[in-house]
Amino acid sequence: MNVETSDSQLSSRLFDRVIASKQNIVVVETTDVADVVAQFRQFALRSGQSIYQWQDDIGISSLREGEVRVPGSKRMADALRYILQSMHFGIYLFVEAEGHLRPPNIGLLRQIGRAKGGNERKVVFIGGSLTMPDSLEEITEHLSFERVMPQRPRLRDGRWVI
Repeated sequence: MNVETSDSQLSSRLFDRVIASKQNIVVVETTDVADVVAQFRQFALRSGQSIYQWQDDIGISSLREGEVRVPGSKRMADALRYILQSMHFGIYLFVEAEGHLRPPNIGLLRQIGRAKGGNERKVVFIGGSLTMPDSLEEITEHLSFERVMPQRPRLRDGRWVI
């Protein structure tokens, strides 16, 4: 139970860091991309938050309800247009999508990055060391995320040590 609690706290903290960002475009740099996506999925399932993932082969899909997909969003440009037009809160994850950061996607990302209004939409790029185009750096926030595995205490000379 303790591990489950710490996992939910970890995913909640990551979500809070993304939401707290003043920027609409966030880059999460990590060595374990699958773990970060799993943290977002876990948080979406537990909290009911609107978190989506874009993938080349299926487009935008809900992390909470995997079978819920946005039709016509397989191309990144179409997915970004959908995000721009959406009137609802949402976090959209783009995993290892650095190869897609070219026109017209850069222009659409610039529009998302500069959008102001009541409906929070965050575009989150997740990857090892992502390099954003210079025109997007001023509207992008970089976060780093690494899971620190707690050391297990062990018994040495009649005492517990870490």
